[in-house]
Amino acid sequence: MAIEAHATAKYIRTSAQKAGLVLDLIRGRDVNHALATLKFARKGVAKDIEKVLRSAIANAQNKDGFNGDVDRLYVAACFANQGPSQKRIRPAPMGRAFRVVKRTAHLTVRVAERPGKVSAATGPDGAEVKRPRRAGAKPKAKAAGAKKTSSTKKEAKA
Repeated sequence: MAIEAHATAKYIRTSAQKAGLVLDLIRGRDVNHALATLKFARKGVAKDIEKVLRSAIANAQNKDGFNGDVDRLYVAACFANQGPSQKRIRPAPMGRAFRVVKRTAHLTVRVAERPGKVSAATGPDGAEVKRPRRAGAKPKAKAAGAKKTSSTKKEAKA
């Protein structure tokens, strides 16, 4: 049974749309590769997402049945839901007021353990297996040194 764990950060002071741009970068990647991507992402929300990802990894490590290999974890799902918005008023010319909406987001990252990798070169018992060549497959021919010239094309027509 594959281990799954998730972590959620609520009321993060960014819009869900901006957070979704960064979450799209890490969805489906291994956790180590995702952490490296977040470290060099040029968005402010990347630090918040990194904290949530590290929390999800820690949650997975504390689950019963986890084998201890963090390299087998990957980001199974990550999304940003819209949180409550704060409405504020900004003074405008001629006694008017403009509304300022300060948005928040709830960030969720779900990590899961990849199933055990079985190599195509090894069988179920771990012994090396030679794969036969596909039916109808021909060995690659080496490229001929000379190309057809225009004179050979004229001779072929005649």
